[in-house]
Amino acid sequence: MADSLGASLSAPMIDSRNPLRPFAREVVYALTAGESKTLDSAAIETVGVPQPVLMENAGRSAAQITQCLFSEGSVVGIVGSGNNGGDALVLLRTLRAWGREVCAVLVAERAMDDPLLHGWDIPVIMDEVLDQSGWDALLGPCGVAIDGILGIGAKGPPRDRQASAIAQLNRASCPVLAIDVPSGIDSSTGAVQGEAIHATVTVGFGAPKLGSLLSPARAHTGRIVVVDIGFPPSGNTDDLAQVITPLWAQRQLPSRPTDTHKNAVGRLTIIAGQPGMAGAAVLTTRAALTAGVGLVRVCSVPENREILQRSTPEAIYVDVSDDEALQLALEDTDAVVLGPGLGTNGLSVDLANKVTKGPERPLVLDADALNLAAEGVFDLRALGKSRPMLSTPHAGEMSRLLGESKSNIIGDRLAALREAVERFEHCFLLKGTPSLISNTGRGILVGSQGTSDLAVGGMGDTLTGVCGALIAQGLGVMEAGAVSLYLTGRAANLAARGASLTPSDVIRWMPDALIERGAGTSELGFPFVFYDADAAR
Repeated sequence: MADSLGASLSAPMIDSRNPLRPFAREVVYALTAGESKTLDSAAIETVGVPQPVLMENAGRSAAQITQCLFSEGSVVGIVGSGNNGGDALVLLRTLRAWGREVCAVLVAERAMDDPLLHGWDIPVIMDEVLDQSGWDALLGPCGVAIDGILGIGAKGPPRDRQASAIAQLNRASCPVLAIDVPSGIDSSTGAVQGEAIHATVTVGFGAPKLGSLLSPARAHTGRIVVVDIGFPPSGNTDDLAQVITPLWAQRQLPSRPTDTHKNAVGRLTIIAGQPGMAGAAVLTTRAALTAGVGLVRVCSVPENREILQRSTPEAIYVDVSDDEALQLALEDTDAVVLGPGLGTNGLSVDLANKVTKGPERPLVLDADALNLAAEGVFDLRALGKSRPMLSTPHAGEMSRLLGESKSNIIGDRLAALREAVERFEHCFLLKGTPSLISNTGRGILVGSQGTSDLAVGGMGDTLTGVCGALIAQGLGVMEAGAVSLYLTGRAANLAARGASLTPSDVIRWMPDALIERGAGTSELGFPFVFYDADAAR
């Protein structure tokens, strides 16, 4: 994968009502703790960048971000024993040299006259001498507190001394800037097993840490700003997680030749909607039509015919009881969607069998199609090996497929996704915050646009329609799933409806998301900042 800023980084298209976020270069990898340490070692041992230089770059960059975002008041750094603590000391010393009032509180065994201070007259206090009134006197009036307590290597709940310091920071009213990751989160999995900092901003070094993008840790990271500190390019990137950035998603979009026609720009067949569930078929069809596909056939029961033809006159209705017409729809198509509102009754089983035993077209499975697979109606692994296929479960559907409790799926969504891909040998998109997607022999793509606004019935049908449309236009299943996540999430953000967002709002704004171009926008203006994402909401 090319790691290039791209020309449009310097001139992003900005929607003044709802600017494009996150700001990012095209390719942004999200690293685990182990991968981060490998990159650190490569910089030191292979390229020859001394460890103190990396620490100096990290601390000074974080100082510049601190000064930009929190320019008033004193700065109190809570400093642990590791490299994060060293980065925090460099930050404090840099700000002191620029004239800011700073203070360091040591919450681990570390020299009071640490060489990283370069002899600057910075007050250094041991946490053991502070009672509650002492903490309040330090943190109450300060402009910003710096979390340099624990780093990316921390596992499990913090020890008592560090946990106490974390609790003090969380109790304080001042903003908190975390160094690399908020103390108390697992930087690889996103787990939070004890006290954890609730940061206002997290400044990451070299790459966002994968765990900081995942729930529940994402609720602790606040705004994530990632800076370059002199690491070499990542080596073998095939297994690395990657963020679905605006530029990356835009580069995947299908393009049309100037001389073309509807059958040449993607034909999609949607099989959806049992009696009383026409809405799922309508949303899936409308979403597909706004995502650029040339021709849509929607196959449903006769009871849904009138509402489908009234709601989506652009689509061709096919009666599923007409075997000849259904067979033609399955043959004369570039991709098939199966499942939205389908049900699990006898007719649903019959339709699933006709699709899975029929022409081997690229296939998107959603909702009840996945429930039928979990019930053993068809062999999901064999089906995935027979054609390009994308399954789009939420946590409940994934739990039925894997035979695991829903709580276990939510507790380690990375592991669940990897197990599903390995067991069923095709591409999976696991919905959530963020949604994750992976395929056999590929790494993980991490969604960057999702918010809690999308938690409403019918949004999955909308996503499925976009996935099917993009696959019909020629995208690979993994790329189609990832771009669909980006487009639906961005359309939701453009709609700016908050908790009142509906799938119809997303469909209404889909054309704007499709034509938008640019790397996003950041007011920071530093050339060393290559990723800037808002706090989760």
